[in-house]
Amino acid sequence: MAVGGMGSWVREHVWEIPLRRYLSLGLAVVLVAGGVFGVRTVMREVRQCAPGVSRPAGGKECLGVATGPYDFGQERFGKVVESIRKENDSLNGQKADPSVTVALMLPFTSHETTDLNDVEHQLQGAYLAQYWANHNGEDQSPKIRLVLANSGTGKDTWKTAVHQLEGMTGGKDRLRAVVGIGQSTDANEAAVRELTEHRIAVVGSSITADTLANGQPGKPNPFPGLARVAPTNADEARALAHYAQANPNGNKAILVYADPGDPYTNSLKQSFGTLLKGSPYTSVLEQPFTPSESSTDFRDIKHTVCDTPADTHTILFAGRHADLQQFVNVLGGRGCKEHSFQILTGDEASYLTYDKDLDQEALQQNLTVLYTSLAHPDAWVDDPPKTGGSTDDYYVLKGLLNDDKRGPIGSVALDDGQLIIGYDAVRLAVEGIRRAVVPQGEDIPALASVGNVWPRVVGSLRLAGASGWICLDRHGNPYDKAVPIVRLTKGGAQFVRLAWPKGKALDKSGCLKPE
Repeated sequence: MAVGGMGSWVREHVWEIPLRRYLSLGLAVVLVAGGVFGVRTVMREVRQCAPGVSRPAGGKECLGVATGPYDFGQERFGKVVESIRKENDSLNGQKADPSVTVALMLPFTSHETTDLNDVEHQLQGAYLAQYWANHNGEDQSPKIRLVLANSGTGKDTWKTAVHQLEGMTGGKDRLRAVVGIGQSTDANEAAVRELTEHRIAVVGSSITADTLANGQPGKPNPFPGLARVAPTNADEARALAHYAQANPNGNKAILVYADPGDPYTNSLKQSFGTLLKGSPYTSVLEQPFTPSESSTDFRDIKHTVCDTPADTHTILFAGRHADLQQFVNVLGGRGCKEHSFQILTGDEASYLTYDKDLDQEALQQNLTVLYTSLAHPDAWVDDPPKTGGSTDDYYVLKGLLNDDKRGPIGSVALDDGQLIIGYDAVRLAVEGIRRAVVPQGEDIPALASVGNVWPRVVGSLRLAGASGWICLDRHGNPYDKAVPIVRLTKGGAQFVRLAWPKGKALDKSGCLKPE
């Protein structure tokens, strides 16, 4: 073989073939690696719903804290979310005009229509309070930035948002309060405990369970920095007892309660037991139901209700709104419709105000549902009490609703009380932030100092809420808060009258020294 031929052969067989193989193999490795990277990138993009919000592996809900405008896939939130974005963008965050963050934490991804009504209305109220805080003409600081934290609907889904919130107390966010929380559930109780353990002030809007509060016997301060704008279940039951004394209906009562219960239903049942001891009623029987089997249980209880003596007209119901809806529907088909009954229950009944699955006709068949609402738009309008709240305080909110300078919030409904109570909760958070101690050389209050304000929300320093005066006791609970007694009607909620846990309207002296 010639020398030239030998060189060609070596090039072809010794170098070029292996080199092509190595290059091909290297290219394959690169492509595979790139593919894996691409898949991971795509998966990351798919899981991220919005800045600060993502869908965990295997999960269906977008969890976390939305640091920008995001409606959590709910078109109904769109207008108010956009208005919050504009308000947040208007804050420059400079030292001369400082701002802090308040987070509204609710289950924004709930699939229950009744829950979404509640969330939407509280969201609207929260924005109106933010707008008031930043534009009330008093030039107060710091300004308020509002973000939405989705606690989700699972047992542990709250952890994602709460852990993010714990990391937002410094830096540019400067989180100083979390508002809302939602229903009195075990999951929300755990979330509140975690937040307050990190010294983050929490203002509950619609939590009412006695166990999700400070000042419990033997547990004086399990949630340091927690305040609430809604009365406890015990206070709601006391208000119901005073209403019942003034408006008796028979002298025997049936107690229908969830077993097993949760923080809300358990404390409501216990409070009803106390009510029976201090009201015109004596208990004729108790009927437990299992929430997971309530439709079956209620069919039996329906017959038991009809078997009660003729002077039994009151049913005390300690259950969630979904159970109450089924109970009302079942009673609509009872065989003793000539026998009139009134159901007395807690604030969860407000969820049924717009529930399309509720048998409206049942409410026309000698069946009345009365409940303790957290707020009602008619409570302070026509001939209100001279103390404990005022028409002027409520009309501050009404003025915001009619203010064409603020951003749109979508269609408004007030009679379930949720917009009003959401507004008051953010107003209380703002009160705590702006009255807290600001360390020397700083422009915003220290984190833990916000919760220290709650025992001083008394006397002339009370919060003049749209739902009534909010005078906090030393544990952060509203003292002798006005409780609207509301009747669930066909297509709405009718205000009946105000009642009070102490039996009479809170006055200035009572607000000065709440027990």
